[in-house]
Amino acid sequence: MFDLKNCTICPRDCGVNRAAGHVGYCSTPAGYSISSIVVHKGEEPAISGRNGICNLFFTGCNLRCIFCQNHQISGNLAKIKLWSEDQVITEIEKILEKGIHAVGFVTTSHVVPQIVSIIQRLRKSGINAVTVYNTNSYEKPEVIRALDGLIDVYLPDFKYINPELALQYSDAANYPVVAAAAIKEMYRQKGSYLQTNEHGEAESGLVIRHLVLPGHTQESIQLLNYIAEEISTGVHISLMSQYHPAHRAVHHHTLGRSLYPEEYRQVANEMLRLGFRNGWIQDEESVDFFNPDFYKEHPFE
Repeated sequence: MFDLKNCTICPRDCGVNRAAGHVGYCSTPAGYSISSIVVHKGEEPAISGRNGICNLFFTGCNLRCIFCQNHQISGNLAKIKLWSEDQVITEIEKILEKGIHAVGFVTTSHVVPQIVSIIQRLRKSGINAVTVYNTNSYEKPEVIRALDGLIDVYLPDFKYINPELALQYSDAANYPVVAAAAIKEMYRQKGSYLQTNEHGEAESGLVIRHLVLPGHTQESIQLLNYIAEEISTGVHISLMSQYHPAHRAVHHHTLGRSLYPEEYRQVANEMLRLGFRNGWIQDEESVDFFNPDFYKEHPFE
């Protein structure tokens, strides 16, 4: 399943020999291609915790979202550092010593073997930080199944329910079916209950993220209805209003503007009407706080 000599880890099934330095759709070789390992305080309150989370921002991606806020690294466009595994472990240990409770892996679908190796190394060293799997959900359910016992908290995006939008905006017409299957496997493992410690920091569970796109409130409403009917209204939902036109969406006829407050409120009201009882609704000003610059040493500062 994790054979990088014939890579079929993600649904693209490129079959390239990444171990020999070749790259497929994700543009990522077999090593540790990581833009940043930093303390990040911009996640959901239960994920960030009191002091932030140690996030590893991997480069490359198996989607091509035209509005990607991480486009500097998703296409290997920024100044990328290739790490050794020892360097990765040392940097994580330094950050955890500051009182950080969790290690987050961001943009995961194409680097699962590397993530597994890091977690195993940490555990062998006696480090049992909470592991957070922050994914676009373009994942094979059998890969998610193989992570059972290694990942404490799943933090998946659920971007689209409409195949045409998924193709147009992310070059993946089968995204809705693939993502739904992956998230259902996460739910099988974790259920609806988000286990937290005495400080309200997540220790185990599932949080589904959905970014509301301008001009697509009905898409978001249909997606929430799907989750309610096919997964659970008890699952934690992070409904995000932070959309900002970036990358190839800047001059797009629909996505080339920020989200109107009334659009977000319409979706949030539907979320409440459907009976979702756990999760987060963002402030309308959140767009000002979630635009990273990966050319900086600390992208979110």
